[in-house]
Amino acid sequence: MFATFKQIFSPKNKDIRNRILFTLFVLFVFKLGTSITVPGTQALTKDLGFLELWNAMSGGALESFSIFALGVGPYINASIITQLLQMDVFPYFSDLKNQGATGRMKINKITRYLGIIIAFIQGYVFSFAIYGQTGGALEYLRIAIILTAGTALLLWLGDQITQKGVGNGVSLIIMAGIVGNLPSMFISAWNGFVTFGELSKTIIGLLLFLLFIFIYLVIIVGIIFIDKAERRLPIQYSNRTTGAYGGEQTYIPIRLNSAGVIPVIFASVLISIPGAIANFINNAGFTNFVNKYIVYTTPVGFILYVILIFVFAYFYTFMQINPKDLSSNLKKNGGYMPGIKPGKNTEEYISKVLNRLTVVGSLFLVVLAGLPILCSLIPNMPKNVTVGGTGLLIVVGVALETYNQIENQLVSRNYSRSYK
Repeated sequence: MFATFKQIFSPKNKDIRNRILFTLFVLFVFKLGTSITVPGTQALTKDLGFLELWNAMSGGALESFSIFALGVGPYINASIITQLLQMDVFPYFSDLKNQGATGRMKINKITRYLGIIIAFIQGYVFSFAIYGQTGGALEYLRIAIILTAGTALLLWLGDQITQKGVGNGVSLIIMAGIVGNLPSMFISAWNGFVTFGELSKTIIGLLLFLLFIFIYLVIIVGIIFIDKAERRLPIQYSNRTTGAYGGEQTYIPIRLNSAGVIPVIFASVLISIPGAIANFINNAGFTNFVNKYIVYTTPVGFILYVILIFVFAYFYTFMQINPKDLSSNLKKNGGYMPGIKPGKNTEEYISKVLNRLTVVGSLFLVVLAGLPILCSLIPNMPKNVTVGGTGLLIVVGVALETYNQIENQLVSRNYSRSYK
């Protein structure tokens, strides 16, 4: 890793260094925009509930109700919708999926337009958080247009990073939003744990703060381990020999956590719907029922939250990796798994492997999503201090992806120069 950083500052890699500086500049513009509040509004003071994850991804822009309050959330929602539509729901999207690069470009274009539409709808809904039902239609429309424009600008900035910088622009913007909240969180943790006065309390506070940092680092190491963990299914082809390829084994890599953070997002949204309905109908009995059995800070609500994460993890994993399609493609290309008959047996074997991996991956997501909830139950713990969380999973994943891209570019350049 240190050798990679050393190569970045080499005079021969000035263009890569400029790309990194351009990326940092665009992220600075994003962070600056999160501090610009929508004209005529004020920061949100009530509990955001399931929107806490979106608030973290937008760098606190939702809570301060800045022009970037929606972040790239609408684009993420649109991406999830288009992925679901590709599951033979609409033949048009299924055909685009099979058209290669051309189809992906069309799907990406549709996703962006759909994201803008979702941003406008969400902006109109969020305008009620400021004015309630006392504002006029023009005020609602003005706020919705400003928030939609903010999301459109972020998507454009993300494109600029992808084309002229390093890494995936949208992912880096999400990562920057989460990382931007870390300094204030550690400051709050310091103020919450360490109290200067009695020497014994000060020492205990310092030890607790160091323990907090140690646990945080252990979680990061665990996330890296899970993110890199994969099951490799060996593949052989009837029309090839291993000797022709230097004896290298061909395999299909299946990640331990193939679903990523999507199951947690789905579960958070679904479990928050009863609370939103309770706020809308304003019925005391229904509100008490939701607060007692649905909210995930309660025992029953937490169990329901865990079950939903497992369900969505299985659903999204098998949506991403279809054993039937994978088995069929292997058979068409003359491939097979040693010791397993092609066709139905291969499909069942892949399904069996996916089931086992998804159980472990789901347990990992449950632990990671449950840690902030359990942390919030600790007395005198500051509100913005959390341990773990899906935001940390996003940060580590994007950081690893960006680092790998930079490393591959450096290796490619060194390889090209050696043959000149």
